[in-house]
Amino acid sequence: MYSTDMDPEVAQWVEMLRSPELDERLVAVKTLQHLGDEDAIEPLIGALYDESPMVQEIAITSLWEFANPVAINPLMDCLGSAHEKVRHEALSALKELVSTNDLMKLLDLLQTGNVHAQLNVLVLLRKIHDAQALPYILPFFQSENPDLREAAVTTLRYLNQVVRCEPALALAKDPVEAVRRAATLTLGHLSDEGVVPLLCELLTSDADWQVRRNAAQSLDLLAAADSIPALVQAMDDPEWQVRKFTARALQKVADERAMPALIKALTDDYSDVRRDAATALGKLSNPDALPALSQTLHDPDMDVRIFSQRAIDAIQKSMPETSNV
Repeated sequence: MYSTDMDPEVAQWVEMLRSPELDERLVAVKTLQHLGDEDAIEPLIGALYDESPMVQEIAITSLWEFANPVAINPLMDCLGSAHEKVRHEALSALKELVSTNDLMKLLDLLQTGNVHAQLNVLVLLRKIHDAQALPYILPFFQSENPDLREAAVTTLRYLNQVVRCEPALALAKDPVEAVRRAATLTLGHLSDEGVVPLLCELLTSDADWQVRRNAAQSLDLLAAADSIPALVQAMDDPEWQVRKFTARALQKVADERAMPALIKALTDDYSDVRRDAATALGKLSNPDALPALSQTLHDPDMDVRIFSQRAIDAIQKSMPETSNV
């Protein structure tokens, strides 16, 4: 378990890792973590397969601190552990350690059938961003496990150069809310035909307010002019978070059809909505909005006053002659 040229102080604790007594192994693995001697890396990798999850967890933490690439593959084996703390610690370590060089190993793990490993690998693939992962992710869109469907469609969002993926659209109508929320956010990164109409439908009719909020965020990213009617309708959404992100989307697609709804939003109960509505009105460059904006200069929220003044300045700057408000 250790070489003869190992530091004797390290060697005694490495030897103790072989003890049948759990308490002694715990002392040994904690001490090796504290010593930080790289001679302990190989024994610590061996400790990943200890029968005690407590020993495994400390060994993972120690290997994480060493940040030696030799530990990456053994740490990946922990992603499918039956013990949640072991899986969580391994995932945290690998989030910092994996690179594009580890892509094929991760894709192999996706096909093991271990749900825990699959979920964790889908998370790690978001760091690598490689579009080669797409064919391996797509089958999970059809998984009976909603956690896997949610993780897969979320990972899709992080793959570079993937802007079309029609199978993802179906997940925006998934019966599980968490899956619909993830899919709705991902749609903002896609350009498939049908994405904008689908987002408009979700924004105005989905029963889950977080789906509606995510739809507004995605429409903000896409800045599609044909989303204006749905965005205007969503300014009356009962949830302020939806109204807030809708007002932000209307900043991107400035359209005078939205002006009445935005002026109404200047009296919203929530300051975030009033602030973003004021900014959106400033983008319209329409002097008809100046009287309503001028009233918000006395808003109790300082941010609203600041952004309203900026909107007024922007409108006045766009006018042939500056008017006093």
